[in-house]
Amino acid sequence: MSDHQVLIVGAGPTGLVLALWLTKSGIPVRIIDKTDSPGTTSRALVFHARNLEFYHQLGIDRIAIERGIEFKAANLWLRGRRVGGVSFGDIGTAISPYPYALIFPQDLHEQMLVEQLESLGVHVERGTELINFAQAENETRAELKTKTGEEEICRVAYIAGCDGAHSIVREKLGVGFPGGTYVETYYVADILGSGSVINGELSLALDDADFLAIFPMKGEGRIRLVGTVRQDVDRQQELRWEDVSQTIIHHLKLNVEEVKWFSNYRVHHRVAAHFQQGNVFLLGDAAHIHSPVGGQGMNTGIGDAVNLAWKLAAVIKGASPGSLLETYEPERIAFARRLVATTDRAFAFVNARGPIATQVRTRIVPWLLPFLFRFTAVRRLMFQTISQTQIKYPNSPLSHGPAGTVQGGQRLPWIQFEDANGNRSDNFTVLSMRQWQVHRYGDVASELQVMCDDRGLKLHIFPWNAAANQAGLRRNAAYVIRPDGHVAIADLRADPISLAAYFDRWLKNARADSA
Repeated sequence: MSDHQVLIVGAGPTGLVLALWLTKSGIPVRIIDKTDSPGTTSRALVFHARNLEFYHQLGIDRIAIERGIEFKAANLWLRGRRVGGVSFGDIGTAISPYPYALIFPQDLHEQMLVEQLESLGVHVERGTELINFAQAENETRAELKTKTGEEEICRVAYIAGCDGAHSIVREKLGVGFPGGTYVETYYVADILGSGSVINGELSLALDDADFLAIFPMKGEGRIRLVGTVRQDVDRQQELRWEDVSQTIIHHLKLNVEEVKWFSNYRVHHRVAAHFQQGNVFLLGDAAHIHSPVGGQGMNTGIGDAVNLAWKLAAVIKGASPGSLLETYEPERIAFARRLVATTDRAFAFVNARGPIATQVRTRIVPWLLPFLFRFTAVRRLMFQTISQTQIKYPNSPLSHGPAGTVQGGQRLPWIQFEDANGNRSDNFTVLSMRQWQVHRYGDVASELQVMCDDRGLKLHIFPWNAAANQAGLRRNAAYVIRPDGHVAIADLRADPISLAAYFDRWLKNARADSA
């Protein structure tokens, strides 16, 4: 076998984050991409709070924030008139350290991740293509073709297919990709312009038969538009800006001064039948593709990468049994299926045609949404859903609980603390260890401390406060936290014996995991 343990096929955000997490965990990786150079344009724009939390664990959250644009509000427009909106800041501040979404285009995002990898001595091998692979008991043998046309045999322990919707890894596995394609054609365009909708916030505009999403971009007067192509246009020809439906743009009084970039695309909704076969895994668009509603695609791929990365690192180091890897598919495929179903329904509604659909879209929705957004619980649920902070794995074999309303499998609630001198801290800072750990909110417990010390685990004792109680935690319960910040066990009794039995199954050598 070569010096590399994992071959990552595809250098988009999913593959790059997988490579970065593994590299920072001490796992040698090789990352290839068949394209000769990184992309210079991007459809993926929005980066959500949950992934900024992952980036905090990797130590790159501030870099992403500095290079992106924070937006904390979204607006709804109908026939050129603003009929409602929601502010994220007032609802997200108690949920995440990042109570907003970030505009961070995929091409700039990839550039940042490549820089981080290169600083660690890992370089993307451009122009290198996976041709085939074969799995054996102790290794996976991959056939590669380099940019010079030479063929090479690469022997690794695992292959991660992060190679997009037309994945060669998925094809060679023979894994089905059921789903479908919407009949409508959509466009994406970066423009320079002026108008009231260019305000640094996200806007969704509806009309009788059209919709338009408007995203803020860096640069004076620069925005991105995602909308519909005119119904009377021949979809077989090469489409141009002139083929865009202009009615909704005119209603918004949006003055388009220059089109910097224009492209069109069809929207698919598919989920692979399996995310794992043996020592080969599918992640990102290779595993699932869906509508752009909510900006979930790139974020979900990065979530796949983090979920798989910590498990691969633990198994490769000998800290956990190989069965840990079998939890990747059930955890991520369940979420992918829910996401595709949800965005499919939302996308179908936005694009529905006919008199009834028009009445619902232009009369009922503009009245209903502002009414619902008056309620804190609705705005909170909206933020949690879109930000992916609500993702949980209750049916995973790794998940046990609850203690309070916090259950095994859910993301650890973010809790802030303030000492007598007014100094602030939180319970997320310790997650930068990217290791298994135990949390207790309340008093010191000597028996729990002994159990953790015997296994090389870190026990964090946090003071009990009103925020912990409001988040659903229970005083003096024990919460076992996975390396990705999800709760594994929520144990009301904080029983060292049952916790030790759990670790005997899933983490036999915590010291190896921290090496």
